[in-house]
Amino acid sequence: MSTNGTSLQTARARYTETGVRWGFIWALWCAVLWGAWYVPGYALFYEEPFVSNQDTTAGLLKVAAAITVLNAIFVLLAMFIWMAVLGKVRDYGRTLGQSRNVSRWLWAGAVFGGPIAIYGTYLALAYVGAAFGAVAALLYPIVGALLARVWYHERITRRAALGIIVVVIGGVFIFTPGLLDEIRGTGAGDNAWLGYLGGIMSFVGWGIEGAIAGRALDVTDPDVALPIRFTAENVYWLLIIVPIASIFVGGDLYSLMWDGLTNGIVVLWLALAGLTFGFCYVSWYKAFPLIGVGRGQAFADLYGFFALVWLTIFTLAAPSWQFWVGGLIAILGGFIMYTERRDVLEVIRAVPGAHEDEGPIAEVHGGAGDLTGVGR
Repeated sequence: MSTNGTSLQTARARYTETGVRWGFIWALWCAVLWGAWYVPGYALFYEEPFVSNQDTTAGLLKVAAAITVLNAIFVLLAMFIWMAVLGKVRDYGRTLGQSRNVSRWLWAGAVFGGPIAIYGTYLALAYVGAAFGAVAALLYPIVGALLARVWYHERITRRAALGIIVVVIGGVFIFTPGLLDEIRGTGAGDNAWLGYLGGIMSFVGWGIEGAIAGRALDVTDPDVALPIRFTAENVYWLLIIVPIASIFVGGDLYSLMWDGLTNGIVVLWLALAGLTFGFCYVSWYKAFPLIGVGRGQAFADLYGFFALVWLTIFTLAAPSWQFWVGGLIAILGGFIMYTERRDVLEVIRAVPGAHEDEGPIAEVHGGAGDLTGVGR
């Protein structure tokens, strides 16, 4: 009896170790790909027809919206190719039909992740600069961790909280020199407040989306959830937001997007943006059920480090000493979280409505209570 019990405990410990390790691996991949996305994402502003439509506030708002929509379209295309390769296309329709338990959360998350967070990021990039956009987004794990704690009682230990804070400090340190230069007036002008508003939108939106997504990912497959999430974003943009926005910003956003698609260089940048951002999102979603929303978002915050790595590779410009110091600080924060005891990470969510005498926490995939698995 004791032998069987020991074997069960050993197997469970190994399972936990493997799950936690893969959770951090997925979050690291998210950081690598998210950092890479800033290269094509920012380069699009310097290509026609976008570069010639930025003379006015309305024009720049329109350009940011057009790039955001095209980014969403290309990410969705990448996700459908990913599903086809994995043989999960049928699961897409089956999961989409599970509105009560699954897809409604993904549609809700798309509101905050797309029209708010991603569009906000492009506003920050356009009106203030890349460094400011990245710094603002680095704050999103704080929002996500707090909401996950409130909504479904995800545990945030002192060590995890310390790791989150250290990662954010490291990311801010990386971008501080460029941030100060941009705030002092490199092209922001009188409309800089739109960029600052976009920065707030980015970290609030992604923080909320991560917490909402964590609810759905307890019961569904991230490889299927992501196409649904980006299907929702495309519906919001193409059928609701773009027609309304075209009235207020002057001109037809559909025409601007179509003109962009006739430029081969723009299509190439969009394809790279779709691949990097799409698989960054896949990795992001895969990490949440394994290590929790707070830890997954914070570890993915290492994208600030990798963003400058990718920019250095493509621009051949050597980074300043702040880059290395900030990168080391961010890596230290990730190490603090990764070395947390596995028995703490094994169970991170409370079952809604569970009694205290039934044990403190349910297993990670039990956090959704009576929901049934879909698309696994």
